[in-house]
Amino acid sequence: MDLYADALYGYALARLHDPSVAEDLVQETFLAALGGVAHFRGRSSVRTWLTGILKHKIMDHLRRKYREGPRRDTAPDGREFEGFFDEHGAWKRKPTRWAADPHRLVQQQQFMETLFECLAELSERAANAFIFREMEGMTTDELCKLLDISATNCWVILHRARMKLRHCLEVNWFGNTGKEGP
Repeated sequence: MDLYADALYGYALARLHDPSVAEDLVQETFLAALGGVAHFRGRSSVRTWLTGILKHKIMDHLRRKYREGPRRDTAPDGREFEGFFDEHGAWKRKPTRWAADPHRLVQQQQFMETLFECLAELSERAANAFIFREMEGMTTDELCKLLDISATNCWVILHRARMKLRHCLEVNWFGNTGKEGP
């Protein structure tokens, strides 16, 4: 674990942008590896084998995430803010300065949520093809084997997925309804 944990965490974090989910998936990867160590044939390095397991964990997570859609984690009555402010609405304890630009972080998270909402509008095959190709970096050959399709079919599916995602993002992220201005 000491040899591979940091590399696996970096791999997951670069794809998910969520430290807690990245940590969880790395832990799940190690658990899966322990359970499947008897099946490891040594045809690749241990790091490659673990990265392959993690890649599948990430894909499973992404599938669940875009199928479930956005969640609301806040209380409807506003109680989630109790303890932050006094009775006059002033901070009880002022927030500290962030090293990162919070506006940029929020925009990135909101964009990813919008992207996953748009992915949920695609067929399962098209969404998987897009995620595996564009987010996981699979080659066309790997994608064709995974989805059991021809290269021509793969490119058609990806083209259609990209066009639908482009339209969805133009409407839901960029605010372009496709109508001409005045």
